[in-house]
Amino acid sequence: AKAGADVRMAGAVGDDDFGQFLLANLLSAGVDASRIDRVEGRGSGMSVAISDSSGDYGAVIVSGANTALDPRSLDDPTLWRDAGVLILQNEMPDAVNLAAAKAARLAGVPVCLNAAPHRALTDEFVALVNIMMVNAIEAEQFCGCPVGDIASAVSAAGLLSSRFATVVVTAGGDGVVGLQRGHEPVVVPAIPVRLVSTHGAGDVFAGTFAAAFAAGRPFAVCLDLANKAAARHVST
Repeated sequence: AKAGADVRMAGAVGDDDFGQFLLANLLSAGVDASRIDRVEGRGSGMSVAISDSSGDYGAVIVSGANTALDPRSLDDPTLWRDAGVLILQNEMPDAVNLAAAKAARLAGVPVCLNAAPHRALTDEFVALVNIMMVNAIEAEQFCGCPVGDIASAVSAAGLLSSRFATVVVTAGGDGVVGLQRGHEPVVVPAIPVRLVSTHGAGDVFAGTFAAAFAAGRPFAVCLDLANKAAARHVST
């Protein structure tokens, strides 16, 4: 929404203070949160960041109320009306992601999976994903080979392209690689910035990319805009 897209979000939060905060934040950004359930007696999902002195971080994922969303709620046709892209991520249960991807396919909506945190994907779900988006660590986990620079990110994207028509590998301070099956890789160099924290950079990248993609921008432009947005985020 901050990148200019009209956004509808489906999901669930708990009946705790975190849930109120999360909903208020979405509403203040202009997100249609009318399809987000409030689950009684459950805590809201969160990503607990553990940062080091250099600004890099790891996270402990606590799914909380995310696990309580009824997949059948995603069959609502108004959710998909005029949609340009669906973003999924792995803090939701497999059944929810699969139901959302199936509903999107029926509505002719492309599916973008920001595959964080890493987990094994079923063949049925993979067949429904149009855009696979991973960071260097997730790419390594999916491919089984180290990803520590642009060359290895290109190799990982090539391996993933056997399963996904479009692959995006974000390699942190080394830049970004995008690969559409049958085309040459697109490499976007990292932008030198003063690093404050990388926490949330992947979310900013995914959201900005999706907003540009839904607006019909060329693939390389989507990558460039997302890369710039992530650079602004990690430096502030």
